Amino acid sequence: MSKQQSHKARKRFGQNFLHDHGVIRRIVACIGPKKGQCIVEIGPGKGALTEGIISVTEKMDVVELDRDLIPILKVNLFKFPELTVHEADAMKFDFTSLKTDEQFIRVVGNLPYNISTPLIFHLLSQAYVIEDMHFMLQKEVVDRLAARPGDSLYGRLSVMAQYYCAVESLFIVGPESFDPAPKVDSAIVRMTPHKTLPYPVNNIKKLEDIVRVGFQQRRKTLRNNYKGVLDNDDFAALNIDPGLRPERLDVEDFVRITNYVLKKEE
Repeated sequence: MSKQQSHKARKRFGQNFLHDHGVIRRIVACIGPKKGQCIVEIGPGKGALTEGIISVTEKMDVVELDRDLIPILKVNLFKFPELTVHEADAMKFDFTSLKTDEQFIRVVGNLPYNISTPLIFHLLSQAYVIEDMHFMLQKEVVDRLAARPGDSLYGRLSVMAQYYCAVESLFIVGPESFDPAPKVDSAIVRMTPHKTLPYPVNNIKKLEDIVRVGFQQRRKTLRNNYKGVLDNDDFAALNIDPGLRPERLDVEDFVRITNYVLKKEE
């Protein structure tokens, strides 16, 4: 590894720099980069993970918001001329611009805890150009992404992520692997967008609304949460028990409700 230059982690950017070389090697092994692949890293920091990937792919794009880190990154990775640094906010970045005719993009990153959920939603909206995503996230966020119906953490994030992707929680990373050490465990997640959506919805915005309303008051029943949207006859037509709580429904159920409501509104 290159000698890492000093840079004080900034709280406003949610920075926690990964320094455990064993963990870095394990993440790179999970990603399995290959020469020539289009891999984009969000928040490369000082380039610890970047170096492990670009040494295989020989080219790479990175998106970094902290302009003070960019010269450090370029010095640390000076021997890789095909590193393209985009000084940009990943929350506003157009990832579709990196896709070529030949291949989809692969996205990786140690995502800042404070923006991880909205950033994942931003990426899901561009999932049609993404082959897969590997992220380091707060463990609870990974648990929510991978949660199944009936789990206590199953909710809006689980449903929307699993609508677009197959989600796998890979392994846990302790606070000691970072500088500064966060107060919680982290975990690595793999999200692989479906080539063909298993349960396509006719209007994605409507699905987002239906899921959001469903989980707004998660302790209440579907009958209460969808009052004014679905009545007992509608639930009977859908073959869904209105006495259930929202966390009992799977992705297919939410898609069926959405398509049913869309038809009702025609």
